[in-house]
Amino acid sequence: MAWQKTIGTPAQLALQKRVAAVSLSAFQQPFLHQAVYNNRLQTTGGRYHLSDHHLDFNPKMADRSDFDAIIKHELCHYHLHLAGRGYQHRQQDFKHLLAAVGGSRYAPDIGNRRQMNKKYRYRCDNGHLIERVRRIDVRRYRCGQCRGRLHLESDLG
Repeated sequence: MAWQKTIGTPAQLALQKRVAAVSLSAFQQPFLHQAVYNNRLQTTGGRYHLSDHHLDFNPKMADRSDFDAIIKHELCHYHLHLAGRGYQHRQQDFKHLLAAVGGSRYAPDIGNRRQMNKKYRYRCDNGHLIERVRRIDVRRYRCGQCRGRLHLESDLG
């Protein structure tokens, strides 16, 4: 697998040791699988993979003071899944264990959400403004608020 190729870097080894230490201190159970940084993660702190039990972490979150809480969140998924208990966010086992170990419920927002540039501006007969990323056929579509006809006001793209 591709993620196994980068496990030898110093940053990856430090992450592996940190996750193992948090697992022992918070859960009193060893972490027996791989923990790696995944640069493709944008808005989430980490991810647990059910298939091979490895953990991905967002490297942009690693310098934050609450990174251990993100690790605890992913370790809750990990330990509960391996124990055959409720490991999903909505299940009570997960919620109780997360509260007991002090893990974060949600990943902190670091401002990495993609901004979509609105390229087309439409105005209906009654003056409602609609901004769109994609062009729409004004003969087929109407205003969602008043059902009035749409007119292309400006093409910003």
